[in-house]
Amino acid sequence: MTGHSPLRTLIKSGTKLWLDSIDPDLVKESFALGATGATSNPIIVSDLLKTGRFDDQLKSFLAKGLSVEEATWAMTDWLVTQAETVFLPIYEQTKGNDGYVSFEVDPLIEEGTLSLAEQVERYVELGKKWSKGHPNRMIKVPATPAGLKALTPLASHGVPLNVTLIFSKRQYHEARENVWAGAKQLKSLDKFKSVYSIFVSRLDVYAEAHVKDLSPEAQAQVGILNAKEVWFENSEFWRSHKTPLSQEMIFASTGTKKPLDKPWRYVAAFAGSDIETNPPQTNKLTEASGESFTRQIDKLPAPELVKEIHAKVDWHKLEVVLMEEALKKFADPQKALLKFVAEKAGK
Repeated sequence: MTGHSPLRTLIKSGTKLWLDSIDPDLVKESFALGATGATSNPIIVSDLLKTGRFDDQLKSFLAKGLSVEEATWAMTDWLVTQAETVFLPIYEQTKGNDGYVSFEVDPLIEEGTLSLAEQVERYVELGKKWSKGHPNRMIKVPATPAGLKALTPLASHGVPLNVTLIFSKRQYHEARENVWAGAKQLKSLDKFKSVYSIFVSRLDVYAEAHVKDLSPEAQAQVGILNAKEVWFENSEFWRSHKTPLSQEMIFASTGTKKPLDKPWRYVAAFAGSDIETNPPQTNKLTEASGESFTRQIDKLPAPELVKEIHAKVDWHKLEVVLMEEALKKFADPQKALLKFVAEKAGK
């Protein structure tokens, strides 16, 4: 590869780049640019199937007599497996420290009439099922009450975990403690791997809508400050709880939402450590930017902005509102996906 590559400078700064997609073409493209993992969710799977590119594979599952729901999950499993194959050499080279692809368990668990205990049981059952036989697959579990409770039994079974939809320190603390409680039950920590997906841009969107008395300078730093403070806490915790593999933060929701923002604003802010899962368009615009990225992860906003943000943001309210929105954002595409597959099956 010749010429200046901004994404290569990001990786050189210490960041692991994971693609927020399992599109087979984009996975290969991002791998060539230095990406070492990928993540998926119901929106990504739904959008991929709607392109029609995978109709033959879908029809082959339906022809086997699978139900609509079974065929939908078989397709998800198939797509994630394709990406895992690309990143498996990274997993092997790093002895399990990198090279993962995330598989999100059923977002409709939170929607039905199941009790909390039944939801937890379902998360554990599905997490174990979809993890089996896939060494570099990470099971994505949301930081809801049920998801958080499922982390201890999942970790105790050796399932690599990506705790997603973390918006607040409270969620992060509970996730970390529950994962660690499960990990301590393992005979060996050699393959114990967990990551914590802290969402960024959605917090800035929330602040603009709900915390209108923030100064413009502070408003622009809410998501970045929260994620960096959690990163500091995570780094400190695992320094004192040594494990063979890194237990890392994923900086998620790194696509900018405001037209005037530079598309790589969040990419630059977290350069230097742990993992960024960037949407394909963010990577494309970042790679075309000509920028060079250096370590910024441990640099907080100005002290007066930090003080203002903590004085004015109600973190509990923020968590409640964003979690409600997030669950709907994943449940609706899953329902649409099931409907789409039902139509393909002629049902």
